[in-house]
Amino acid sequence: MQKPPSRLERLLDFLAASPDDTFLLFALAKEYESMGDLEKSLRHYAHLVEVDPDYVGAYYHLGKLQEKLGQPATAFATYKTGMEAARRNNDQHALSELAGAKLALGDDEDFE
Repeated sequence: MQKPPSRLERLLDFLAASPDDTFLLFALAKEYESMGDLEKSLRHYAHLVEVDPDYVGAYYHLGKLQEKLGQPATAFATYKTGMEAARRNNDQHALSELAGAKLALGDDEDFE
């Protein structure tokens, strides 16, 4: 009896049919993150914000992952870019979360 495909396998199949589907890219990034494959997760989050710079929810997760990988300056820049996207989309909740994450890292002078 054949084993059913894993969640990862299903996501990869769906993504093969729709490679720039933002929901699938986000789901795949989260799946890789939950599996501990942080590099693949990072690549999918980065691709997601490249495909859709206004996918505001991705910036927080991307920044936190960059922090976890020892990239605080990159995370700081990600939070700033995400804040710009949140402002463009009038997403006050995301703006607040991103501002808090950015502030926890420091201020602009710390990353010049």
